[in-house]
Amino acid sequence: MTSSKPTTTPETNPSNGDSVFKSNYQVWAKKELPNGLYIVSTPIGNLRDITLRALDTLASVDEVCSEDTRQTQKLLNCYGLNVKQSSYNDYNAAKRRPEIVERLKKGRSVALVSDAGTPLISDPGWKLVVESIESGVKVIPIPGASAPLAGLVVSGLPTDQFLFTGFLPIKSGARSKTLQVLREVQSTLVFFERSSRLLGTLKDIGSALGFNRQVVIARELTKLFEQIRRGTLETILEQYSTEQTPKGEIVIMVGPPSERKVETKIIDEALTTALQKQSLRNAVLAVSSQLGVAKRECYQRALLIVEKL
Repeated sequence: MTSSKPTTTPETNPSNGDSVFKSNYQVWAKKELPNGLYIVSTPIGNLRDITLRALDTLASVDEVCSEDTRQTQKLLNCYGLNVKQSSYNDYNAAKRRPEIVERLKKGRSVALVSDAGTPLISDPGWKLVVESIESGVKVIPIPGASAPLAGLVVSGLPTDQFLFTGFLPIKSGARSKTLQVLREVQSTLVFFERSSRLLGTLKDIGSALGFNRQVVIARELTKLFEQIRRGTLETILEQYSTEQTPKGEIVIMVGPPSERKVETKIIDEALTTALQKQSLRNAVLAVSSQLGVAKRECYQRALLIVEKL
């Protein structure tokens, strides 16, 4: 049994000002679903980015576990879905997991959703999936919108290999250490970041990876004020340094290191100057970042220079 064909009317989403639509479905028909944990992707901004399968699932499960029930309720209201909700987030996950797994073991069907996008991608849910699997419960993906992929496909950066690392550490020191590990990764790097930390994070990325790296900033994806900026990190930093702090959710994408060939003489001159004021390690990091040369190559050249001093 299926519900009648809907008509739609334009509407403005009060949460982000985006142009969305309100479904005239009164009730989506409840279908028989196999018991299990359904990982349901939801829109990252534009409410039209929900899939029909996701709506069928949300209408039919016994319970929807939401990161924020108020946020999920906006989506449910838009499509006329009347379903039992409960919260599952970082604050109550330890307490809620045993309860949810027990219901699943008894043959119930539960949908897990985050505030936006695909659950578990920098959102709660991984431990719930693990414990469900260990308990013999079937876990079913209901794919859909994902901010990292949405940003990546419009970035213009290589997509054959990419590394998504979620949010970088909040403190600059820890952030820099993490970025140093990623310096030689031959893939596009994808990060989430909050607008209030964007400028500091971009500066740390430049210091660790080089200000000549190609960077793309995707902000407010799928929403009314969606913005994509492309350029070298140096250029992007100059732009944001003269503007007010941007608003909204942000995806940062950094291109892989270029295979730049720099004459040995230039590397040696830069290292010799740096070694007069800095330790071996700091000199290597500084010159590597400045010239866009592999840290390994700079280190080997620096050892030869030190031997001659």
